[in-house]
Amino acid sequence: MYAIIDIGGKQQKVEKGSEFTVDRMSYKVGHNAKLPHIVFAKKGNSYVAGQPFIKGAHIECEVLRHERGKKVFAFQYRRRKSSKRKVGHRQDLTVLRVKEISI
Repeated sequence: MYAIIDIGGKQQKVEKGSEFTVDRMSYKVGHNAKLPHIVFAKKGNSYVAGQPFIKGAHIECEVLRHERGKKVFAFQYRRRKSSKRKVGHRQDLTVLRVKEISI
């Protein structure tokens, strides 16, 4: 069984026991997070699609850790102007593990 969830404006495919990263959430490490925005779910040959979300469905996740992503650089260069700018950014992330998918 797998599900596609909408979290933080991004869609993620998850299965029971899988780990995935999302933008930083306010939950503490070791606590459970309940994610209600399931867009699509499939079990065997049957599937359920939401409009836009499946009503009454949710995913129970455990918060494993908080971390920071790889550094991403934004570089701007203006030719013949002797002007350039380099800015770096690291996104704060949360790693979750799926405990249960309830449809």
